[in-house]
Amino acid sequence: MRFASQHIAILGAGRSGLGAARLARLHGAEVTIFDEGEKAKPVEDFNCVLGQAARDLVVKPGEFQQVIISPGLDEHWPLPKKFTDAGVPLVGETEFAFHLTDMPMAAITGTNGKSTCTELIAALFNGCGMKSLPCGNHGVSLSEVVASGVRYDVLALEISSFQLETIRDFRAKATLWLNFAPDHLDRYPNMEAYFAAKARVFENVTADDVAIVRAGESVSSGAAQRWTFSAYDEEAGYTYNAGSFYHLGEEIGSASGLKLRGKHNMENVLAALMTGRVFGLEYSKMLKAMESYEPPRHRCELVRTLHDREYINDSKATNLHALEACLRSQERPIVLIAGGKDKELDYRPLRAELNGQVRAMVLIGEIAEQLKQTFGDLLPCQCATDMAEAVRLATEVSQAGDAIILSPGTSSFDMYTGYAQRGDVFREAVYALN
Repeated sequence: MRFASQHIAILGAGRSGLGAARLARLHGAEVTIFDEGEKAKPVEDFNCVLGQAARDLVVKPGEFQQVIISPGLDEHWPLPKKFTDAGVPLVGETEFAFHLTDMPMAAITGTNGKSTCTELIAALFNGCGMKSLPCGNHGVSLSEVVASGVRYDVLALEISSFQLETIRDFRAKATLWLNFAPDHLDRYPNMEAYFAAKARVFENVTADDVAIVRAGESVSSGAAQRWTFSAYDEEAGYTYNAGSFYHLGEEIGSASGLKLRGKHNMENVLAALMTGRVFGLEYSKMLKAMESYEPPRHRCELVRTLHDREYINDSKATNLHALEACLRSQERPIVLIAGGKDKELDYRPLRAELNGQVRAMVLIGEIAEQLKQTFGDLLPCQCATDMAEAVRLATEVSQAGDAIILSPGTSSFDMYTGYAQRGDVFREAVYALN
């Protein structure tokens, strides 16, 4: 009963907060949950202070021995500051749970691709006979996992910059840095602050730990051994090229059995293979285990191969950055289906990304004509009235060996309820082909 006779405050009544509340009570603490949200509701049999009552809260010195903050809250916001100003030690939910378990972890961070890589690592371990679970910023919180009492051989822990803001001692045996790009500037004052928060993932690593870092990333990996990877021709210890994976130039396996597509996903596979090696697994067994992994729907999802044409659903590409990432990841010539709601975006920078690899475009939605004017001088462009026609036109202009990709580059609300419905309609149109 580590926290017997302690009164612990939990900030946030979401999944992370509730997990921390259960874990704290499991260890003997008296727990009170605080949430300023108007829609926050009382939780189970916990004492809760919600809405206006939380906003009006006055914290007295000595009233609480610890305050645990959920990652969605900034420690500098008014509610957390009421506790820290009263001298209450503040702990992040991930840090709190970290101190209550000795389960080995692989920690995955990066701006893009974290969830896919986290799922892939868990699938790899499970397929090789080691019990694993994707958790943290993805799925169940670390506190929920620890409170459950279930023992895992390795936890695949997705960890965000928000969670890293409040670590003190957290470290993992394998720490993955997938990439870094502009994001979350609604939370951070500038890019430097966002980078600094993410880079804390290496703050406490030791020489016994391994940092798995995408080649070309400027982050310091601290005292850990630094292993690098790339699928884009950068110099690295682990590489992917033309359907095969390599370590120091020696082939270690083929991608032929995997359901994942795109160089960005091949980098996820490399990172997962490296993580498995940290824990002593064999390449052949890991690749076999990953063959059963189904990629997330609507994210460079291979729908079907027909007449040597790959049909890929990337409907989740609702902005230009995601569309550009999709194009860069492909190895086949592309017929691109793009367009949707007019978000008043400037698509002209995309011209440089076409690079001759996109042989034709089929355009849909409100911005179809605008996109035709933007790209029509570079390559053949046609407009379609609906998805079925778009798929038919794309198939007609394609050649054997092409990838026909739905990667809209904008939202779907001019035609659909969301990107998922748009992707499902694309899938239906593809399966209707003969």
